[in-house]
Amino acid sequence: MKIGNIELGERPVFLAPMEDVTDIGFRLLCKRFGASMVYTEFVSAEALVRDVKSTIKKLTIAEEERPVGIQIYGRDVEAMVEAAKIVEQAGPDVIDLNFGCPVKKVAGKGAGAGMLQNVPKMLEITRKVVDAVKLPVTAKTRLGWNHEQLIITELAEQLQDCGIQALTIHGRTRSQMYTGEADWTLIGEVKRNPRIHIPIIGNGDIKSLEDADRAFDTYGVDAVMIGRATFGCPWIFSRKELTLDEKIDVLEEQLRINVERIDEYRGILHTRRHLAASPVFKGIPNFRQTRIAMLRAEKVEELVGILEECRERLKVRG
Repeated sequence: MKIGNIELGERPVFLAPMEDVTDIGFRLLCKRFGASMVYTEFVSAEALVRDVKSTIKKLTIAEEERPVGIQIYGRDVEAMVEAAKIVEQAGPDVIDLNFGCPVKKVAGKGAGAGMLQNVPKMLEITRKVVDAVKLPVTAKTRLGWNHEQLIITELAEQLQDCGIQALTIHGRTRSQMYTGEADWTLIGEVKRNPRIHIPIIGNGDIKSLEDADRAFDTYGVDAVMIGRATFGCPWIFSRKELTLDEKIDVLEEQLRINVERIDEYRGILHTRRHLAASPVFKGIPNFRQTRIAMLRAEKVEELVGILEECRERLKVRG
């Protein structure tokens, strides 16, 4: 599979762009374990145009994580175009347009999945961004606003006509948010449409590489994207099964990477939600108090101590 001139191999599996999740430390680990492509946290076009420092920092990428995409969201045509130009200067391999985020602070203001209620503006943004930059432009969206407005089949063709070079489809509507099961049937329908010639990337409820394999086999997608199942689990992209010790070592490494790249306080903030969500700790009895301790930790030594305690408790459990 290729996006523009970017060769991604057969059956590539991508790391989804997620706010407060896909920081550079996490992306580097996912890439090491086999992610074919990674994305930064999605960034606000308005904040980029206003030169908000915390948003500009999200554009930092490392050579070893390539190919990497930067995703932008917004509802204003001019701001999206200007933001795309700013992003292009940061040097990603792909610029992705977020037409799928369902959260109220984004979709409720007409951006992200909110664009599903204003398709003409979505298409105008897409056309003008494609015309404004030289990098490949892709898009990510959902099946529709709700189950009465399942517009993805027609929308995919419209977005393709605007010049995008790949389309990611999350198999839910905006009204579903992240509840219920993802419906891949319409994703498969888009892929089978003879008028579609760009790569179609499927997203939703992929919790393992086995799930990804089934999606490839059943729906014929060109790539699969994994989102929430990666929390605290960067090895999800690996065909090799890691030992318990290896997994905890990886989580401790993630902590160190983030602290070294940012600072102790914010590095811990970036890491501890991964730790609290990691499937590694599911076998620990009465883990709730330990999770609370993880989320309250403010020093590296304190957090590493909690991880080491978890390691010993899991070994005892056997």
